[in-house]
Amino acid sequence: MAKKKQLWGGRFAGSTADSVVAFTASVDVDRRLYRHDIAGSIAHARMLGKQGIIPAGEARKIVAGLRAVQKEIEGGTFPFSIADEDIHMNIERRLTEKIGGVGAKLHTARSRNDQVNLDMRLYLREALDGILANLEGLRQALAGAARRNEDVLMPGYTHLQRAQPVLFAHHLLAYVEMFERDMSRYRHCREQTDVMPLGSGALAGTTFPIDRAYVAKLLGFPRVTQNSIDAVSDRDFVLEFLSASAILFVHLSRMADELILWSSEEFGFIELPDAYCTGSSMMPQKKNPDVAELIRGKTGRVYGHLNALLTIMKGLPLAYNRDLQEDKEPLFDTVDTVTACLAMARELFNGLKVRGERMAAAAEQGFMNATDLADYLVGRGLSFRAAHDVVGRVVRHCIEAGCKLEELPLDELQGYCPDIGADVYKVLTLRAGVERRRAPGGTASVNVRRQLKKLGV
Repeated sequence: MAKKKQLWGGRFAGSTADSVVAFTASVDVDRRLYRHDIAGSIAHARMLGKQGIIPAGEARKIVAGLRAVQKEIEGGTFPFSIADEDIHMNIERRLTEKIGGVGAKLHTARSRNDQVNLDMRLYLREALDGILANLEGLRQALAGAARRNEDVLMPGYTHLQRAQPVLFAHHLLAYVEMFERDMSRYRHCREQTDVMPLGSGALAGTTFPIDRAYVAKLLGFPRVTQNSIDAVSDRDFVLEFLSASAILFVHLSRMADELILWSSEEFGFIELPDAYCTGSSMMPQKKNPDVAELIRGKTGRVYGHLNALLTIMKGLPLAYNRDLQEDKEPLFDTVDTVTACLAMARELFNGLKVRGERMAAAAEQGFMNATDLADYLVGRGLSFRAAHDVVGRVVRHCIEAGCKLEELPLDELQGYCPDIGADVYKVLTLRAGVERRRAPGGTASVNVRRQLKKLGV
């Protein structure tokens, strides 16, 4: 049987080697762009008809044919072929089979170079809307967990050593802040993505009297690209998305790591819902935090996708090069990974069981009220450095004596500093230490409640 001739094959005397067809085909990857490709083609066809570049009746026939093609794809009857290389050529081939030679007029005044850039912008714009909604859902889940446990005390850590007491809600709201910054980055990425490249042609534009503003309006783009060479070779919007996603996974991975630590017997601060854990094939007692571990583990693939596309882009001369075909797998897999991990994280926090008594007991250990004693001494006239030295010596004595700061008799405390009065014990309780930190951004409950109110929970 004769080989199918490529739509671009007029220049070539022979047919493409089967190995090259298989090597260069991308339809198995980029077929997910079919809706965006068809939407862009419908807008392009309408513009061609409006401008008189093709007859209006032919434009309407193309639009109807494209909609029929979309129904085939969504109905599972579309005959995909790697011989047609990518989703764009597959759709054009099928369109021409269905409506005849008029289908071949669709490609007037455009190239696959500006076509694929358009499709990816349409796809990413839609994906970003979903990711932003999922991120807000995760922030609300965190805020909800904070509201349900707003009075729970826990040890705050530096260097993974107990440092100062904080409200558990305040700790959770730290991640809410991180995810707000992530949302800001994604919003900026969406703004950079929301530019219409169609009309740039292969690299130099087109000689036809196209109306780019009309196409942009049909597709909901607020502006069009201003340089055709840049437009067809630009993947900054994808890089920005991958970069924002890599930073998001810094936050997701840190959060997942804390869930893993907190759910261990050594901490015992939380219990993850059974539905989001797995057991061991050998050890019957195990309850493993696999979902959190996988979120932490998938961070590597997101970082890898960013590095992959940076490497692809770094040495490309202007304008388009086939290397850019390799942009889709990093983009698609990152979208899928971000979406799945945000959903899983949200569900984890919605089902989280907090062991407040275990957290509070841990907070009682480690002299976490030492800074409060130093602050008390500063209030009595000592410099902070002098107060720091005094409290350091008191802590050393307590370690040797096996007692807590608040358990020392007043006369022993006064032996280190005669300015200490009986009122010192009021500031040495953990709750007092938390509530005294009322400066904006501090862990005091008044600040936590203010933040939760702003979040609407």
